[in-house]
Amino acid sequence: MNLDKNKAGTRSVWAGETTPFADGSAVVPVYNTVTFAYDDLAEWTDVALGRRDGHIYSRNTNPTVAVLEEKIRILEGAEAATSFATGMAAISNTLFALLAPGDRVVSINDSYGGTSRLLLEHLPRLGVDAVLCDTADHDALERAMEGGCQLVYLETPTNPTLKILDIERLAAAAHRAGAIVVCDNTFATPINQNPLALGADLVVHSATKYLGGHSDVMCGLLCGRKDLIETVFRFREITGASLHADAAYRTIRGMKTLELRVDRQNESALGIARWLGGQSGVARVFHPGLEDHEGHAIARRQMRGFGGMLSFELQGDMDTVQRFTGALHLAHRAASLGSVGTLVGPPSVTSHVEMTRQQRAALGIPETLIRYSVGIENMEDLIADLEQALKTI
Repeated sequence: MNLDKNKAGTRSVWAGETTPFADGSAVVPVYNTVTFAYDDLAEWTDVALGRRDGHIYSRNTNPTVAVLEEKIRILEGAEAATSFATGMAAISNTLFALLAPGDRVVSINDSYGGTSRLLLEHLPRLGVDAVLCDTADHDALERAMEGGCQLVYLETPTNPTLKILDIERLAAAAHRAGAIVVCDNTFATPINQNPLALGADLVVHSATKYLGGHSDVMCGLLCGRKDLIETVFRFREITGASLHADAAYRTIRGMKTLELRVDRQNESALGIARWLGGQSGVARVFHPGLEDHEGHAIARRQMRGFGGMLSFELQGDMDTVQRFTGALHLAHRAASLGSVGTLVGPPSVTSHVEMTRQQRAALGIPETLIRYSVGIENMEDLIADLEQALKTI
């Protein structure tokens, strides 16, 4: 079955699942096996050497995992895809596999805290130079690329202040410099944005977040150019950061409702952001759907929806943050994002806990910033909960 003419919601359900499963199963079987047996040595050899399809060892490939990889490949319009045990495994394996001593990476200041540590601490130890630019300054990013680079790493919208990068413009500049473009699409999801269609070479997802959608599975996914995916896959085979079949199954199950959840979260997040903008005690609201957001025009051009994430700065201090978050009833005070239940917390204990207060300040992340991952609860109930919590401060 060719799904090219179907919409994203249909592809979320059927991608990777159009071929009948064993014994007529209507859902993806979970292959909890380490190894795969062959009666015929010649057939085993052909599979091992890649001359025919099949599986040898689940650290390398697994039938359940293969369905998930095909699903994200189709949703992102990619040539190939591979998977990892976590989102950070996807990011780190991609960077380590594609970069060598003497190479140069250009990226942004506002990438996820774990990604920043890779760029600033671990890659330099291996002789890879990382240049981080002001996220909002596209001219500076282009000048850095012109100085020569092998890889450009983008993330949009960014975590936690929802800055927006012009993927098409920056990908074109990177390709003029001969660089590979990797884009983290975790916040947007393939429902709202497809970076490959805008010029990126690879798209990475922490599928732990929106794709899984229920805070019950960890998973990383990478898709894009086939030659690059094969390089990263071979590296992942050796590092062993493989995805387990059970985790793949739970991610597949979560992705079937991806469009339903994201559409609801898009609508609620924008409504809540607009409501927060008129409340006393709230200094600033960050959401790309707001007309006064710095990246709104770009977001309107390259995104189909603005996402379920928002953040807002409270007037006060950390005691204010403590009282406000403690008064919320319809939100888990916890790390992560993209779940069916609302999640809330300041970046100092979530996305940027690895950084010092001074480093966060340099990135424009105030200590009283609240990161708010909107769940699928009724928007009116979430607003009422925020309203009563604001009254405590």
